[in-house]
Amino acid sequence: MGKTLAEKILTEKSGQDARAGDIVIAKVNVAAFQDGTGPLGVRQLQKMKISKVKAPKSIFFLDHAAPSPRKELSNDHILLREFSRKSGATLSEVGDGVIHQRLVETFVKPGDVVIGGDSHTCTSGALGAFATGMGSTDVAIGMAMGKTWFRVPQTFRIEVEGRFQPGVLSKDLILYLIGQLGADGATYKALEFGGPTIDRLSMESRFVLSNMAVEAGAKVGLIASDKKTKEYLKSQGRIRDWRPITPDKDAEYERVIRINADKLVPQVAFPHTVDNTRPITKAKGIKIDQVFIGTCTNGRIEDLKIAAKILKNKKRASHTRLIVVPASRKVYLEAMKLGLLEIFVRAGAIIMGPGCGPCVGVHQGVLGDGEVCLSTANRNFKGRMGNPKGFVYLASPATAAYSAIMGKISDPREIMAQKKPRRRR
Repeated sequence: MGKTLAEKILTEKSGQDARAGDIVIAKVNVAAFQDGTGPLGVRQLQKMKISKVKAPKSIFFLDHAAPSPRKELSNDHILLREFSRKSGATLSEVGDGVIHQRLVETFVKPGDVVIGGDSHTCTSGALGAFATGMGSTDVAIGMAMGKTWFRVPQTFRIEVEGRFQPGVLSKDLILYLIGQLGADGATYKALEFGGPTIDRLSMESRFVLSNMAVEAGAKVGLIASDKKTKEYLKSQGRIRDWRPITPDKDAEYERVIRINADKLVPQVAFPHTVDNTRPITKAKGIKIDQVFIGTCTNGRIEDLKIAAKILKNKKRASHTRLIVVPASRKVYLEAMKLGLLEIFVRAGAIIMGPGCGPCVGVHQGVLGDGEVCLSTANRNFKGRMGNPKGFVYLASPATAAYSAIMGKISDPREIMAQKKPRRRR
């Protein structure tokens, strides 16, 4: 019997024949914290008098409160800077970017085991890595010991065929899937994405799928390492990190879910849960006070290009604020080079430095009472953007950009649909 991607990676990293349901102790290649969860992890290590890290790549990212809006958070940043310097860990400074974008750009390679003190660590699964979020103490011990334990997850195979129509993106695919599964429909499962549609997707679109796997309760969101993975790593100057990793043809799956991309329409997640998804027709016309384009889900250069294409030579609605936050310094520089930032500014947007920005509601873009935000983020829980009296809807960069112009949730197919060429006589 063949193996799934999850079973293959954990077999290699544990040195035993890992099958779904087994308990394994696996080597950790990458252990990561951000500035919200890192301080707790560091303090736990200090209590145990552990001052050095053993995970080959141990990184602390200052991104959630970057730059810090309060002295308490500034002091936490000092703690992480000092621990990194003394322990041998790497520090990703304020302005370098969001943990999950930085991980895929610089640190993670196919076949790695990646643990992080953040739910969306699963983003790196798009590189063919077993990447998962864990509690702060668990990540701290994994960072210190260079290994951790897992129960090998059962796998749901998500088989996608067909082509997206103009205005439909991978964000719409994953929102649709989460709506079908429910917030706990894949609890501790591995979501393994494949099929002709996935094979054609860019890596940036694949990252969106893996990033949001956890919103259905999944342990990991995995995609095979293929030519697209190789091209991406080459673009990041890391071609030597590439190797192919694919599931076996006779792998055994707990469930196979088939989706026809031809039939997908833009999706919107309504407050206050991610699985409260509805087609765009059910959301059209909802007035919005703020649009946020960015985050570890949709703050990459591909996302900004899509948004800029829609916003070029246009203005945001007068009553709708527009906030754009590149996911990393690399993305910011590329957007600057391509002239995307100028397009956003001329459209009336506010450009913020690389980081999480308004996503977690720590600073920058906190909603007022009763205000509505359409966001490209991955979560819309009550209070997520800093105010439990606010309302957060989730959508793709295309939907967000077009809605910013219209001042209400709008269908991007209206502006992105291509006209059918005239038939030659």
